[in-house]
Amino acid sequence: MSDARYFRVDYVINPYMDTAVQPDPAAAAAEHDALVAAHLAAGRKVELLASAPECPDMVYTANAAVVRGRRAVLANLPPERRAETPYHHEWFADNGFEVIESPYPFSGQGDALACGDLLLAGYGQRTDPRAHDVVAEFLGYGIVPLRTTGPRWYDLDLVVAVLGPALLAYYPDALDAPSRARLRGLGLELIEVGEREATAFALNLVSDGTTVTMTAGAPELAGRLRERGLTVVELDTTQLRKGGGGVRCTALTLDNR
Repeated sequence: MSDARYFRVDYVINPYMDTAVQPDPAAAAAEHDALVAAHLAAGRKVELLASAPECPDMVYTANAAVVRGRRAVLANLPPERRAETPYHHEWFADNGFEVIESPYPFSGQGDALACGDLLLAGYGQRTDPRAHDVVAEFLGYGIVPLRTTGPRWYDLDLVVAVLGPALLAYYPDALDAPSRARLRGLGLELIEVGEREATAFALNLVSDGTTVTMTAGAPELAGRLRERGLTVVELDTTQLRKGGGGVRCTALTLDNR
């Protein structure tokens, strides 16, 4: 995770951003602190990478890369965010990871959700599907390509959530028909989420199979998860959503066991 010290809206690269609607710095920092505390309380380990003043979106660490074992494929971010990548590369190198960079546009973990030996791999908005081949070869995942249907769903982690080894949640209308069929053909249990909760970032969550950390304001999904015996922690992300990100966007998973 990074921090929210320099978080602001300097440009518009998704429909949720508006340079006239700036986050409140103190409130954004408090939201981020609460996320870190929730991960720690769930028994997760958190590594912190200090943000840089020239990188207003660096708080959305999930877009940095996708990681498996001691290997990382760095993202190829939109031009507005490319200043983040040297910091990400340095962190991985300093911490003993073998690192490569995607030569094609690639949104990191935002478009790459691990599900066992499979990688649910988004494309159609920020990721070029040729990046999937790079990730598959370097990290050894089987790729499940999923095309999102428009700019509101700029990353797959707004559309699909991996909740456990055999449990996913998703918003069907944000995927094209072949992608919906591909997802349904995996033989996993799927929870459908409606448009209202999907646009409120309900699916942009972190789950370790026991505890789900998610945005507040999605009572239907939260209730269905609790019915399945999961512990659900709901947190305010009002400020962080002004940049188009939520719980999942602010955390890059380093261990996908």
